[in-house]
Amino acid sequence: MPWYTDFFHGLPQEAWRAAQSAEQTQHELELLVETLEFGPGDRVLDVFCGYGRHAIPLARMGADVTGVDISAESIAELQQEAKRKKVPLTTIAGDFMTLDVTALGEPGIFGAAYCLGNSFCFFPRPQMQAFLQRIADCLEPGGRLLVHSNMVAESFLPDFQEFAWLPVGDTLRVLAEHQYDPMNSMVEQRLTYYRHADKGVDTAHRTAHYYIYTIAELLSMMGIAGLQPLACYGTVYGDDYKVGDEGIWVVAQKES
Repeated sequence: MPWYTDFFHGLPQEAWRAAQSAEQTQHELELLVETLEFGPGDRVLDVFCGYGRHAIPLARMGADVTGVDISAESIAELQQEAKRKKVPLTTIAGDFMTLDVTALGEPGIFGAAYCLGNSFCFFPRPQMQAFLQRIADCLEPGGRLLVHSNMVAESFLPDFQEFAWLPVGDTLRVLAEHQYDPMNSMVEQRLTYYRHADKGVDTAHRTAHYYIYTIAELLSMMGIAGLQPLACYGTVYGDDYKVGDEGIWVVAQKES
């Protein structure tokens, strides 16, 4: 069973939400609108949508958004928030990789898709190619894709740290321990979450596995899937990528 199947719930889910600032989300929304070139009524696919920090604002702009996430907790929160804000959107709880494609509708119906939040490198190479192909199959010819990852080799390896404390909000801290397997280009990330509470400290433990790709590898795999890379940004502001940037945003377009 993939590690991400039961990762996103409880304290780690709370920490992830606390780590996403309103300012960062707003900048990401601006990049989505600028790069994906969709309009009111266009169908947009949010892969690994989480609790909908992008899906709900885009739906409020008039996009016909479908959000897919494996976390039932996230989907329930998204549904509740969409109902509260009276925002129409479609939600699907399930693993995008094994989901019956008919749940997404007919092939090639989405004008745009995106996968943000550093969830783009969950898969080893054969599954990663299949993941990209599945996204491509969802897009109409000329449809655009925006993906983000902090785990490309040119970003992750120059500043590799075996241990790092990650402050999250006022009461949460996360200890990240990294072990890199160079033979498989995979990093095991062991996370310990601490939350100070009235009765002491709450803790939770999770282990994640991220696969490290060079940018050239990713662009080549996109090409194989019929996705033509258009741009690589090193910041959410659309600056050209350079080695050592914290992460990468790649814009691609399905071949016509």
